[in-house]
Amino acid sequence: MSPATSSAIGVLVADSSRMQAQLLTSALRRRSEFRILSSPLDEAMIVQTIAGSHIGVLVFSLNQSASLAAQLACIRRVHLSHPEIAKVLLVASYDRELVVSAFRSGARGIFCISDTHFRLLCRCIQRVAEGQIWANSEQMSYLLELVSEVPSLRLLNSRGDKLLTPREEQVVALVAEGLSNRDTARELKLSEHTVKKYLFRIFDKLGVSSRVELVLYAVNHGAPLSAEWLAGAK
Repeated sequence: MSPATSSAIGVLVADSSRMQAQLLTSALRRRSEFRILSSPLDEAMIVQTIAGSHIGVLVFSLNQSASLAAQLACIRRVHLSHPEIAKVLLVASYDRELVVSAFRSGARGIFCISDTHFRLLCRCIQRVAEGQIWANSEQMSYLLELVSEVPSLRLLNSRGDKLLTPREEQVVALVAEGLSNRDTARELKLSEHTVKKYLFRIFDKLGVSSRVELVLYAVNHGAPLSAEWLAGAK
């Protein structure tokens, strides 16, 4: 193996479209900085290919005609088994939900192939291989919005039924984090009086009588939810 080959980044292209995978791998193989392999977008095939090769970056080409949820689930399972490998998603277009779901599934970059030059894709692969994140300003804004949103805490009874409304779940999550009524009201853009009304209603539903008991109940029965903004929810 030549020095140039040994220093090349191992890239596995996973695509459910055979024709598209061939076009993409053919283009990438013209670049000496990469060592390209390909696989169907199938968890077992991807893991098998990884096992026999030194892969630094996994490039997943999402198929718009297939189930997005199933493809993201596959990516997530591969990420859990090989978190050390950087993942890039190739998409024809994206929205907030896709961006958030992609990064939650382990992606280190999202590359939109419909309006970006191929040379930038090569740069994207190199950057994520170095441990960096590849995201444009719009995608980053989606992620920053997510961080600043209000968490929720789902509380279930023994039958698995929800006990509280979405807004009440947010109040419980903020109280469990130690926020006062005033701070909780500020986070939820409500009046302090409204927060107190929520707390009394929550106490009644859960059979507790104090904030301490509520926090203990939340610790023992709560399941954290993905952060989401619920303005106007009841």
